[in-house]
Amino acid sequence: MLPTPPQLSFLATISVQVAAPVEVGPTADGHRRIIPITGGSVAGPLLRGRVLPAGADFQVLRTDTLTELRAEYAIETEDGERIQVSNFGLRSGSRDDVAALVRGEPVDPARIYFRCTPRLEPAGRRWEWLRSRIVVGTGERHPDEVRLTLFTVD
Repeated sequence: MLPTPPQLSFLATISVQVAAPVEVGPTADGHRRIIPITGGSVAGPLLRGRVLPAGADFQVLRTDTLTELRAEYAIETEDGERIQVSNFGLRSGSRDDVAALVRGEPVDPARIYFRCTPRLEPAGRRWEWLRSRIVVGTGERHPDEVRLTLFTVD
């Protein structure tokens, strides 16, 4: 008998607006880039607000088909509380599709594997329950936006 997998509950969709990449260049670990975060929105049944214009997505292009992502930014909820977001993700696809994303071109999200595990660290009591939940998500990269659909693991 197979174990029962955990259930997921929809938390929110975060639309993160991004600026042009800052190319750091090749390093011993891979090609590094920094993508500035300029704002965005948070929309969900419980969590709503905005992405603050601060932070960045630090990327390492490990291979022609795999990118490792580490984003740090903050959101402000509709009730004025702030939540620090630390998000680790992996994005992979064909060599051509990944190259198109790196150039800032649109690619059908169905052709890209983009999964993430954000940690949400609230500053206020209202959102303290997020500390005791594991959050997972799927992502889509668009030319000027990263769209994350986040779920809590029940």
